[in-house]
Amino acid sequence: MALLEKILRKIYRRMFYQDPIKEHIKRGLVVGKNFNMLDDVVIDYSHIWHIEIGDDVTLAPRVYILAHDASTKMHLGYTRIGKVKIGNKVFVGANSIILPGVTIGDNVIIGAGSVVSRDIPDGCVAAGNPAKTICTTDEFIAKKQEEMGVFPCFGEEYTLRKNVTAEMKSEMNCQMSDKIGYIL
Repeated sequence: MALLEKILRKIYRRMFYQDPIKEHIKRGLVVGKNFNMLDDVVIDYSHIWHIEIGDDVTLAPRVYILAHDASTKMHLGYTRIGKVKIGNKVFVGANSIILPGVTIGDNVIIGAGSVVSRDIPDGCVAAGNPAKTICTTDEFIAKKQEEMGVFPCFGEEYTLRKNVTAEMKSEMNCQMSDKIGYIL
């Protein structure tokens, strides 16, 4: 029954799923190659033509990209708008907000929960509210590479897409006694 249910879900998704990115592009969003937008991402639909996203960009769940700020409307009669540019090879962590008028450079990592209210230069890791540069991307990656020599690493067989078993899930939790691990 589980296999039949999976097959029916896939068929349903293919029949009724509409790719929001195609609609966004029709309205003026510029998106590069290898763009990955995870669940519940909001890209400012009403001013989407002010937003440009480069190649190899991932937006984690619940990222907001805003190209307008209506806080001025009541007082000035105008809504503030701003172009947003996200460079190449950028990862934006879950629940982050990118505000109007911001440029994020190439090879950048934005930490989860960040509020990006000013430009982030190339090759940086930025996090916080407001987001501030905390180190270079190269320093961050080198540190995480060192961790991979200490903490357990798991292959693709340990993922949902490869039907990880209950025993494998338990094994992962036992091996991650230090709370951290890495998965392919």
